[in-house]
Amino acid sequence: MTRFPYQNYDAAGLAELVQKKEVTAAEIVESAIARLERLNPKINAVIHKMYEKARLAAEKITGKEPFAGVPMLVKDISQEIKGEPITCGAKSLRDCLAEEDATFVKRARATGVVFLGITNVPEFALMGTTEPKYYGPTRNPWNKDYTPGGSSGGSAAAVAAGIVPIAGANDGGGSIRIPAAYCGLFGLKPSRGRMPAGPFSGRHWQGASVDHVLTRSVRDSALMLDLIKGYEAGAAFPPPPFDHNYLECVSQGPINKLKIAFCLRSPIGTEVHRECREAAIKAAQLLESLGHIVDEKEAPVDGNKIAQSYMTLYFGEVAADIASLEEVLGRKARMNDVEPATWMLGLLGKVTSSEEWVLSIREWDTAAFEMEAFFEDYDLYMTPTTADPPSRIGEQDMAPKEATLIKLVSSLNLIKAVKKSGFVDNLIKRSLKRTPFTQLANLTGQPAMSAPLHMTMEGLPVGVQFIAAKGREDILYRLAGQLEQSQHWIRVEENPMFKAEIDG
Repeated sequence: MTRFPYQNYDAAGLAELVQKKEVTAAEIVESAIARLERLNPKINAVIHKMYEKARLAAEKITGKEPFAGVPMLVKDISQEIKGEPITCGAKSLRDCLAEEDATFVKRARATGVVFLGITNVPEFALMGTTEPKYYGPTRNPWNKDYTPGGSSGGSAAAVAAGIVPIAGANDGGGSIRIPAAYCGLFGLKPSRGRMPAGPFSGRHWQGASVDHVLTRSVRDSALMLDLIKGYEAGAAFPPPPFDHNYLECVSQGPINKLKIAFCLRSPIGTEVHRECREAAIKAAQLLESLGHIVDEKEAPVDGNKIAQSYMTLYFGEVAADIASLEEVLGRKARMNDVEPATWMLGLLGKVTSSEEWVLSIREWDTAAFEMEAFFEDYDLYMTPTTADPPSRIGEQDMAPKEATLIKLVSSLNLIKAVKKSGFVDNLIKRSLKRTPFTQLANLTGQPAMSAPLHMTMEGLPVGVQFIAAKGREDILYRLAGQLEQSQHWIRVEENPMFKAEIDG
């Protein structure tokens, strides 16, 4: 096999090598396999390997595909590959195999990518870290003692380590943007309806969750969106109109100087770490130096109401997940079928009324109208992506006494009393204090991205978030292409694992 510096290329760069016949798809796949075998034991990003299928797929690459021969990983939830495991990070689903390709997977395969395996997720993709009990934690390539974030943490770690240049992800509350921020990657959550959700569902998390990818380069993200986006029969939400090319937006840069509002304050009133504040402040200074107008101004939404609405969604979706699990198991679910936190969230979902649910959805719509009015005056809204840098592995584990309390509450059927006691308000604060900025775009359906623009004193990346009006991914890509050329953009190739494991 020809030796070449595989890890030095983004996805578009690898495809160009194949298109020019300088390297074969088979050679690229073998390089990716070799790198995965060396690095995955150190970071636990990939939980299922598909080497033989990848080799067969590589032989069928013509060299004419836009992502010809590019190795890609998909996430272990909502990105099903027919015949392969789809466990959602749950022990109880370890024997489940996908019956059909997800539409996202079908469209991605048509671009020429070669699927190499499936990445780790927290159970049911519920947490902002990737530390499932069944598969074990995924570790951050910048420092293995820290989390890569979640729920797309396995995908982020694999891209940051240079195992693959592109990996599937999805974002229902920040699950593309949070791991992008923590791993020094680019991550964009598209507008509601932009990406296919089928064929198993017409919507994910009532439209709050959208599939896309995590990438090293902005152009890879833009090109994949160009190729996968669009109408899907049976989808709950039509795609917002856009007749142009996102890839062209990346190279063109902003057409006019942008008017950008930014805010450093947590929408739920919790503390924001100095490093995350510094990231946004530096970004504001950079934007002004590029000729953009930057105003410190808070979004016109009630952050606490948004948080409550988001957690109501959480409760309901987890309760539904457990009900679906019962269909798989053929019996009533028991507490030991899932992790304690999952069980508690499911119990809270069972005692959430239909009235609470409807009022919660109405709050989404209120926020969407408020934000669209806001975007009549501003092109973008900027915040830190997260309120804290990456946490240490195990730092956010549930204490044994908390697990015992959940068991007690469950067995005594006291969940209604617990809910009324103020527990839920405390849960919201605790759950979202590290990541309070990302949920807004999920509930409003607006596109948002995390750009890697800051490194902490401890050598860990944190990101800066930008939200645009619904359907305006083009503005985000134009700005991202401009920011990518600045000296502030974090080069993922600089992380210790990437540099220490150069091929050849």
